[in-house]
Amino acid sequence: MARRIVEAPIRPAVRGPTFVRLLARLTDADMPQSGPALADRLSQWIDWTRAVALSKVLDAPASEPGPDTGPVVDRDAAGACARARSALLDAIAGAPELAVPQPQGATPADGAPDGAEAVVDFAPFRQRHLALQRSMLAATGRLRGELRDRLARQSAEMARLAEVDAVMEGALSPREHALLAAVPALLETHFERLRAAAGEAGPDASAAWLDGFRRDMQGVLLAELDVRFQPVEGLLAALRAH
Repeated sequence: MARRIVEAPIRPAVRGPTFVRLLARLTDADMPQSGPALADRLSQWIDWTRAVALSKVLDAPASEPGPDTGPVVDRDAAGACARARSALLDAIAGAPELAVPQPQGATPADGAPDGAEAVVDFAPFRQRHLALQRSMLAATGRLRGELRDRLARQSAEMARLAEVDAVMEGALSPREHALLAAVPALLETHFERLRAAAGEAGPDASAAWLDGFRRDMQGVLLAELDVRFQPVEGLLAALRAH
């Protein structure tokens, strides 16, 4: 009798940015393959007061630009963005909780009493993720403001673009912050799932499942950094194209 092979259903690939696809894979979530159109989604995220402010910026006559400081500004801006991104990349790569392999004798739980078993806990990973998120937010917010100031000095059209970006940042930032704030909880669910699947009950900080989680978390942080830098890169591209 021929053996009957039962194949598990294949989940459809999730489309979208790397950040979304990574989170979908780690949480084992069935993400919808299509969603509302961009205009419909924005209408849900932007309240009427922000919509009025955006309309005023778009309808207002173009303002005169400030003194043009020339192409040196472009090089300075690109260098500042590159240095900020490099520093954040180094911070993610150098996070001690995410090192694979871990330093000899290191445990995920700091401050455990001598002779006591350290419990493999998600708390240090959450604290590191939140700290890195704060660093990303501070760096990208500062760069975005500086780039808007530079654009405003280039031309009337670029000054209008800077104003639109400022309004859009104010409108979309609360939604963005709320969504990104949920990432540590998703990672914790992934952490607990890996630990349960491995049957890990002891304090082994070098367990294979834990090293796998460290790599996954680092990948999520790198993808989040890309997402946070998208507005910065857009403003920088506009500055270069002028």
